[in-house]
Amino acid sequence: MRKYFGTDGIRRIANSELTPELVYKVAKAGAYVLSKHTNHTPTIFIGRDTRISGTLIEAAMTAGFLSYGANVKQLGVIPTPGVAYLTKRYKADASVVISASHNTYEFNGIKYFSNKGMKIPDTLEEEIEEVMDSGKLDELTAINDKIGVAENREDLLEEYVYFFRKNFEEELENLDKENFVVALDTANGATYQIADKVFTKLGIKHYIINNEPNGININDNCGSTHMQGLQKFVVENKCNLGIAYDGDGDRCLAVNEKGELVDGDCIMAVISNYLKEKNKLKNDTLVATVMSNLGLRKFAQENNINFETTKVGDRYVLENMLANGNNLGGEQSGHIIMLDYNPTGDGILTSLMLVKIMLEKGLPISKLCDIIRIYPQVLINAKVSADKKYDYEKDAEIKAEIEKLEKEFSGNGRVLIRPSGTEPLVRVMIEGEDQGYIKAKAEALAKLIEQKLK
Repeated sequence: MRKYFGTDGIRRIANSELTPELVYKVAKAGAYVLSKHTNHTPTIFIGRDTRISGTLIEAAMTAGFLSYGANVKQLGVIPTPGVAYLTKRYKADASVVISASHNTYEFNGIKYFSNKGMKIPDTLEEEIEEVMDSGKLDELTAINDKIGVAENREDLLEEYVYFFRKNFEEELENLDKENFVVALDTANGATYQIADKVFTKLGIKHYIINNEPNGININDNCGSTHMQGLQKFVVENKCNLGIAYDGDGDRCLAVNEKGELVDGDCIMAVISNYLKEKNKLKNDTLVATVMSNLGLRKFAQENNINFETTKVGDRYVLENMLANGNNLGGEQSGHIIMLDYNPTGDGILTSLMLVKIMLEKGLPISKLCDIIRIYPQVLINAKVSADKKYDYEKDAEIKAEIEKLEKEFSGNGRVLIRPSGTEPLVRVMIEGEDQGYIKAKAEALAKLIEQKLK
């Protein structure tokens, strides 16, 4: 069990659990692990979102890197995928994103990226932890002329704007955008400046809301975790599409012209169908996590698209894609990885791809989503003993009940049992055709698991 890193880097309450002292150690150990095989002075990029604690964590990270002897480029407020792109573009040795993604403002986090602009694997995070607790950090201290130097490079945000122009400007130029309007909800987060710049440069008419960050309003009743405001705005302003980003901009969810939610599964169906039509879907394969809806699996089957699943977390989606040569994958939450463009989920990239498909086909997003039927889904948390949460597979009664349910569904429903990685919980997820029926079954199964594993 890892001590500091979770499923998406380190994420804790800033200046309380995520102290400057801890951040300094994470930085110094990370700089060593990620650059120990280099024969030059390492350069590390740092980007952050709009949280009030961002500059505090940035200062502590910078101090740790400089103390090790690495040079630092501070990118300022920039989406996570922007850091990933610039890391690869400018051949940095590593990079860090300071963000707690969709969490409320009091949290902050640290995500490391390799020199290829990809989230580092679990093994490297474990190695960083080992160095942090080894008592050897003092040995990694640079002295005299070996101390690193920090430089402000917020100007590189424009390079990330250019990335979108390079990939979409020519294609969108000849499409009819006259009566096409998009509403953008930037969650008062990392996309608050760049989303407006990109859509303006590409000539896409748009409204922008929740783009006035004050350090504490990130994700506050806005963005991809709170869609109601955007849904209402789209309908009232007769928009063709609504896009909601999360705090660090690596994912997005959408709203159709009727104000209805378009989740990551629908987005993946639309994009994979489009790429397959263009013969650009590598291996005719879509990669998703076990949490993706049964409807996405059935869509893939009906459209001769291979469907591969991974455990929860976009890093595991990426690992599958890299290992098998696939170029499209993602999560229900809106992390969509299009490897032909960027090695991480990118909310702005995803939204531009949707705009491009809608304009090219001349169809509303609601019509494009007709290719997939989303099954009702219920998730119940069963409270269990912390040391027994992995024992559900060993219990004959629990196993028998799961098998019974799966037999009842006959392929039109499914049961997914998943122990929480951080809490004494077993998550019971059931999908099926009837909301009331699956809710009752999920509650009954969760109750059984609680009784047997308490």
